[in-house]
Amino acid sequence: MDVIAAANARAAAIPPGQPGILRMEVGQPGTGAPRGAAEAAARALRDGHPMGYTEAFGLPSLRARIAERYAGHYGAAVPMERIAVTVGASGAFPLAFLAAFDAGDRVAMAAPYYPPYANILTALGMVPQLLPCDASTRFQPTVAMLEALDPRPAGLIVASPCNPAGTMLTPEELGGIARWCHANGVRLISDEIYHGLSYGMEEATAAALSPSAIVVNSFSKYFSMTGWRVGWTVLPEDLVRPVERLAQNMFISAPHVAQVAAEAAFDCTEELEANRAAYRRSRDLLLAGLPGAGFDRIAAADGAFYIWADVGQLTNDSPEFCRRMLEEAGIAATPGVDFDPDRGARFLRFSYCGPEADMAEAPARLQRWLRG
Repeated sequence: MDVIAAANARAAAIPPGQPGILRMEVGQPGTGAPRGAAEAAARALRDGHPMGYTEAFGLPSLRARIAERYAGHYGAAVPMERIAVTVGASGAFPLAFLAAFDAGDRVAMAAPYYPPYANILTALGMVPQLLPCDASTRFQPTVAMLEALDPRPAGLIVASPCNPAGTMLTPEELGGIARWCHANGVRLISDEIYHGLSYGMEEATAAALSPSAIVVNSFSKYFSMTGWRVGWTVLPEDLVRPVERLAQNMFISAPHVAQVAAEAAFDCTEELEANRAAYRRSRDLLLAGLPGAGFDRIAAADGAFYIWADVGQLTNDSPEFCRRMLEEAGIAATPGVDFDPDRGARFLRFSYCGPEADMAEAPARLQRWLRG
C-alpha cells in the first residue's frame, strides 16, 4: 500500500505530456465487472428490488451456478449445499480458519505467501508455519516438506496459481498433497482465487481431490469484480454447519446486489476470456523482454498476473530498489519483503494486469534505467 501511495503521488506530480507511471504494483484486474454483470445489478436496482439480507450462505440461484461451474470446468460434482457465498475471499478465510482450527494451532504455508494468510491467522490466535520455497520447487510446497514437519501442523494453505510467484501445482502434485493431508489429519485449505487465469497448465480443484479440504475462490480476479466483494468457499461436510453459524454472526450475508451481479457474470465468458487473452499477451511481452533488461531470474509464470523476479544480482534491498525504480524509471512494483520477510529483500513482484501498452514499454524503460 505504501508503493501505491507513492506511485499516486508521483503520478500527480508529472507535468502534462510527460511519460506517465507504469503501474505494475497493484494485484487487481485492470478491467471492471463484465458488462452483463453490471447490467444485471442496474436492472435489479431499477426494478426496485429491496436488496435485503440473503441467506447466510448466499442466494440459492448463485450457489447453484457455482456448483455448475465445478461440474463444467473440473468435472467435479459439488453439491450446492456445501457452497457458501462470502464477502470476497477475504471473508472466507476467517470463517475457514475459525471453523477448522483452535487458538495455538499451527498452519503451514509456502513462503513467499499472500500476507493476509499469516496476518489473519495471527489475529485469530493461530500460528503461521512458513515453509521456505524456492525455484527448485517452483515456489510451491511438496509432500517431502510436509513429511519433514515434526510435529505435524493442524493445517496447510496452498495457492495455485499463487500470489506472488504466479506458479501452479500440477494436478498430480495437488492430488498428492491433498491425499497426504487427508491421511495425516492435516486440514488442507486450497486458495483457488486465480483459477481461470492460467496459461497452459491444467487447473485442478482440491474439492475433487479430498473430502476434507476447504476451497476458497472469488469473483475478484478472473471475473474482474474486486470491489463488489463477493467470493465463495466449498466446505467439507463436517464444517458446513459451523461455518454457517459463524457467517450468520460475523457477516450476515455477502452484499445482495453483488450476488446478483456475480450470478450474471457466469454468462459473460466471451468478455472474460478476452481479458485473459490480454493478460497472456502482457505476460508474454514481459517474459520476452525482462531478461534483456537485466531481470533474468524469473519464476515460471503459470497463472494469475504476476512476475516474481529474483533481483539479488542487482540489490539486496528490494524496498529501496523499488523506491528508486519508481522515482528514476517511473515504474511501480512491489518489493518482495511484503511476501517473504526473511528472503524478500532480493525479490520483487511485477503485476501485468495494467494496459498492454504499458507492459510492452516496461522492459525498454527498465533497460534504459539500469544501463544509465
